[in-house]
Amino acid sequence: MRSPKNLPLLSVDRADVGAPAPIAQFVAGDASSPGLSLTQILIIARAYLYQIIAIVLTVTLLAAGIIKFMPKTYASKATLMVNYESNDPAEARGIPTGPVATYISTEMELMQSNEVLLPVVDKLNLTKDDYYTEGYRAGGGGNIRDWVKDVLAKDLDIEQGRFGSQLIYITAQARNAALAALIANTVAETYLDQQRQRVFGPAGERARNYSQELAELKQKVSVAQEQVTAFRQRTGVTDSSAQANNVEADLLTSLEQRYQEAQNRRRSAEVAAGGNQNATSAVLGSQLIQNLKTQLDDQNKQLAQMKSTMGPAHPKVIEMENQIATTRRSLAEEVATYSSSASDELTADRQLEQKLAAAVAEQRAKVLAVRKLQDEGTKYVLELESAQSVYKRALDGYDQIMFTSGERYTNVNFVSRAVPALKPTKPNKPKLMLMGVLAGLIIGLGAPFAYELLVNRRVRCRDDYERAFGLPVLIEFDAIEFAPRST
Repeated sequence: MRSPKNLPLLSVDRADVGAPAPIAQFVAGDASSPGLSLTQILIIARAYLYQIIAIVLTVTLLAAGIIKFMPKTYASKATLMVNYESNDPAEARGIPTGPVATYISTEMELMQSNEVLLPVVDKLNLTKDDYYTEGYRAGGGGNIRDWVKDVLAKDLDIEQGRFGSQLIYITAQARNAALAALIANTVAETYLDQQRQRVFGPAGERARNYSQELAELKQKVSVAQEQVTAFRQRTGVTDSSAQANNVEADLLTSLEQRYQEAQNRRRSAEVAAGGNQNATSAVLGSQLIQNLKTQLDDQNKQLAQMKSTMGPAHPKVIEMENQIATTRRSLAEEVATYSSSASDELTADRQLEQKLAAAVAEQRAKVLAVRKLQDEGTKYVLELESAQSVYKRALDGYDQIMFTSGERYTNVNFVSRAVPALKPTKPNKPKLMLMGVLAGLIIGLGAPFAYELLVNRRVRCRDDYERAFGLPVLIEFDAIEFAPRST
C-alpha cells in the first residue's frame, strides 16, 4: 500500500461512517473468497522478481552442471529373426503346435536366463570390470559371477518387434559404445550357439548312437556268418533246406510201405500155414490139383456105377479102385508140396519183414539225424538272415540319419549385428535441461510465495484488504510524486 501520509484525509463524522448495503454485500462476498487472486499473485511475483530470476538461474545452472558431469550411457541393438518352423533334422519340418507368441516369449526368456548370461560374463570377463563389480562384497553370500550377471541383466533389454513380428531386439547399455555393441552381439551369439546345440545336439547324438548300433549289428552278422560256415565245415551239410532231405524221406516212406506189405504177407502166410491146406488159395488156385480132384470125382462116380452093375469083386472095379488110390496119392502129394511151400513162404516173409524192419529203423535214424543237422543249420541260417535283414534296414536308414544330422537348420538367425553408437542415449540432455528449467521455475516461484505467505505476509494491493480484513476499498490512488525541495 501506498504510504498513508500521501493520502488525502476525509472530514466526516463518525456517526456517518458506515458501509452502504451494497458495499457490505460486496465485502462479505470478497471475504468469503478463498485463496489468492490473480492480482495478488502478480503483485507478489513482481515484488520478488529479482529473487525469482536469481533462483531460476541458479537452479538452471546447477542442473546444467550436474548434467554436464553425468556419466554417459551408450546403447547398441542387435536384431534376430525367429523362424516359426520346427527344424529338428530328424523330424518333419512344420509349424509349431504351440502359439507363436508363447514360442517367441520362451526364446526371449532363454536369452535372459543364467544359461546365456553367465557364459557372456565369462566370455567378456566382466568380473574384472569395475562398473559391474561395484558394490559387491565377498562376504555377501553370493559369488561375483551372479552379481555381475544381475547387473548385466538390468542393462539388457530384450523385446519383440511391433505388431507381433518375427524380430527380437537385443539392446545392451554400457558406459562404452564398443562394449555395449560387444555385449549385445555376445548375448545373441551365445544364445544362437545354445539354440544350435539344442537343435543339432539330439540329431548328432542320434547319429552317434546309430553308428554304434550299426557296428553292433555288423558284428552280429559276422558272428552269425562264422557260425554257419563252421557248421557246414563240421557237418558237410551245405543245404539245410527241407528240399535237401526229400530223397532220404522218400526212401524211408518207400521202406515203410514195403515193410507194411511184408507184414501183410507174413500175416497171410501165417494164416495159410495154420489153416486147412486144401482150402488155401494156393491149393485152390493150382490147376493140377483141381484136375486131380476132378479126375478123382469122376473115378469115384465110375466106381459107384461099376459096383452097382458088376459087383465089388469084378476086376474092373478093383482096377478102378487102384486108379482112385493112385489119384488120391498124387493129390495128397501135391497138397503136401503146396503145404511145404506155404511154410517156406512164411519163413521167407518173416525174414523179409525183419530185414525191412531193420532197414526202416536204420533209415528213420538216418532221417532223424539229417533232420537234426538241418534244424541246427536252419537255426544258424535264420540267425544269419535275421541279422542281415536288420543290418540291411539299418544300413539303408544310415545315410538318411547322417544326412539329416549334417544339415544346419536353425530357428533363429542374425538380421543385423550391433554396432557402436555414435551418440549416448543417457543422459538425455535436452530433456534433463528442460526438467532443470522447470524445476528452477517451480523453486523460484514457490520459495518467494512460501516466504510471503508463511513468514512475512504483507499488504500489497486492495485484494489484500478486501480478502484478508473484509474492508472495502473505495478508491485507490496512484503514487504521489513530490516536487524536489528548494534549498
